[in-house]
Amino acid sequence: MSMTILIVDDEENARHNIGKFLTAKGYEFLEAPTLEDAKGFTKRGDADIILLDVQLPDGYGPTLLEDANRMPVRPPVIMITAHGDIDMAVDSMKNGAHDFLQKPIQLEELEKSIRRASEIVRMRRELDHLRRAQQQEHDFILGKSSAMQSVMNQAQRAANASVSVLITGETGTGKEVLARAIHSLGSRSDKPFIAINCAAIQNTVLESELFGYEAGAFTGAEKRKNGLMEVADGGILFLDEISSMPTDMQAKLLRAIEEQAFRRMGGTKLIKVDLQILAASNRDLKKMMDEGGFRDDLYYRLKVVDLHIPPLRERKPDIPELVGFFMGRNNPRMGLNIQDISPQALDALIDHDWPGNIRELKNIIERAMLFCDDAVIDLAHLPAEHVKAL
Repeated sequence: MSMTILIVDDEENARHNIGKFLTAKGYEFLEAPTLEDAKGFTKRGDADIILLDVQLPDGYGPTLLEDANRMPVRPPVIMITAHGDIDMAVDSMKNGAHDFLQKPIQLEELEKSIRRASEIVRMRRELDHLRRAQQQEHDFILGKSSAMQSVMNQAQRAANASVSVLITGETGTGKEVLARAIHSLGSRSDKPFIAINCAAIQNTVLESELFGYEAGAFTGAEKRKNGLMEVADGGILFLDEISSMPTDMQAKLLRAIEEQAFRRMGGTKLIKVDLQILAASNRDLKKMMDEGGFRDDLYYRLKVVDLHIPPLRERKPDIPELVGFFMGRNNPRMGLNIQDISPQALDALIDHDWPGNIRELKNIIERAMLFCDDAVIDLAHLPAEHVKAL
């Protein structure tokens, strides 16, 4: 995502040197030698991030914070201070400044500060988009890091081709979310999406859940029941935690997938269905297959497309966007109007290892919003274990 940085400084050499550095790093920049020039840029919303000198020929730099804070997607402001301005810079951060750098500016520190500010911009853009769209788009988000963009490109192809997909990843990475994204992106989006958690159903019950049964098929079967494969006809059947499925049931599932047909338990009629099969596992199915715990023919039948979701700790650039999404989704449900997260709180979330992945992040944001009494989530609203490194 391209970022435009406004350099507000009356020293021409300083603007030139910073601008040259920003261009080399892939950023675009604007120059404002006066406070009045800077206000013109901010009113038009031209800047994503502002580098703001304190002392300007026509006024006091921090007054620009008021203009920036009134913008719908307000730009982070990085104060540029001389030695005697440190107390003022601290006060400015209390009033909404993102960071401050002391003159002479160290370019390495400048880059770090801009990178953190860029994450804030991404999160705010996502939150603003969600607010304006009023949740009319798909109720999922997976992230826009390079790793997840690769996964989504493959998912789009699988959705268009309507082929079987095996989704792998740690618990909480969003495997069902990806499965629902495939449903939404493909030609079956107006057909059923039926999910079954194979680990949550007793082995003796799993067959009847998938294939259904006829009246009298077993004790207690008083009337016919349609199985989930029949209910999902024309759409998608999502088999979550398929590694928990017993091998005898795997054989029956394989035959049903290959023939796109099955018989209800206790029945003789062959029922034809048109299904796209998606399966997910947090276990190593290849290792299970080598050890005899998972059928190799079913493994390869499911793995026409293999999508692996990396853990959140390996795609931290997605965190600001995910935070914005969860805030936007929770506000109407919780009756809140939380608009933002402080840079310090976002840094703490980015620094965390996230053993529980996206599910953990979702719960932490919901908890933080519950205990937040104003419009901005701060460090105090996060659990202690998420701020211990700061």
